[in-house]
Amino acid sequence: MKESYYYGLAAMMNLTTYWIYALVLWRHSSDKPKGLIKTIWPDRKLPFLIFIFPTILLPYIFDPTNPSAWLLEKCFFPATYHFCCGVLMLYYSGVIKQQNQCKTISRIAAIFVIVTIVVPAINAWLTTQITNDNVLRNWKYVVIVESIVMIGYMIFAILKVKKRVTETRDANYSNPDDFPTEFTRRIWLTPILLTLLVWPAFLFDSPRLMAIQNVLIAVTNIMAILNIMHEWKSKKLLIEMKNDEIYQNDEIYQKESRLDEIINQTALEIEAYVKEQKAYLNSHLKIGDVVDHSQHGRTYVSLTFNRRFGSFANYVNKLRLAHYKQYVKKHPNETKESAALASGFSSYNAYYRAKQKMKRKKQ
Repeated sequence: MKESYYYGLAAMMNLTTYWIYALVLWRHSSDKPKGLIKTIWPDRKLPFLIFIFPTILLPYIFDPTNPSAWLLEKCFFPATYHFCCGVLMLYYSGVIKQQNQCKTISRIAAIFVIVTIVVPAINAWLTTQITNDNVLRNWKYVVIVESIVMIGYMIFAILKVKKRVTETRDANYSNPDDFPTEFTRRIWLTPILLTLLVWPAFLFDSPRLMAIQNVLIAVTNIMAILNIMHEWKSKKLLIEMKNDEIYQNDEIYQKESRLDEIINQTALEIEAYVKEQKAYLNSHLKIGDVVDHSQHGRTYVSLTFNRRFGSFANYVNKLRLAHYKQYVKKHPNETKESAALASGFSSYNAYYRAKQKMKRKKQ
């Protein structure tokens, strides 16, 4: 059996995982609920299109010996990978649906990708070439330039996600140590680490390396499905919406005549639990614990923190810092570590980071 057969088989294996990814997304995501215009929602269209897009590689699967099909195959991953990673990272962080800046940059990046891949794609799918051999031989330089630009776009997305994750951590956890940092590191670092995977076959013009590359990408696709998709199951999200009374459209909030009254009541409940009952001394205090002591759902508690107290972590750590200062005065012989632990911090380092953060905010 010819070696080229295995090249096509490896490419088919990879493409199949992309199709599975697309179907899982379609099955476990759902369209945005009506009336929630600004809601961050995992609608199925954008990621489905991204994961179905590699279908254009079918000519290589059918005939790996075809020069035009090979050109498309080897150019596809460097030309599209960095863009797709950037879009998906923005998508999963919810940023792409909230900021016009992200939408504009993403659309411009999409044009770069389409222009870069359209020539080798048309040549591979048509029986006659639309350009001469000299243009096709030099198309790799177009791919390299476009890929460098897309790496910049991917870094932009990574920084946006990092900022988003920090905000989410501060909004839900009173101590940063409680945040699932290992998972977030995987989200940030995976696109960078896998960058090395998409270049060898292109740089060395090697179908054999491409076969290895296709198998490795297929494995990472399956791992990604297992690692991420459960977070976006529509039933789970719908249950959370019901339990947390999610009304995330600001216009809807403004139309509720009882909003100020609810926020005032929730603020009193927050202070009664967190400050007066000294819940801030619990080093693992989460916003969910505060919600459990409020008559209203998580959305109103989060809104009250944002409007009255800055953020959940900000409010709790202010109380902890004040407690630490008093504790040190009353217990001068205690170590800094024990004073921090007695004040609700998970460690002295957590106390120091909170103190420095407060100083930066005052400046």
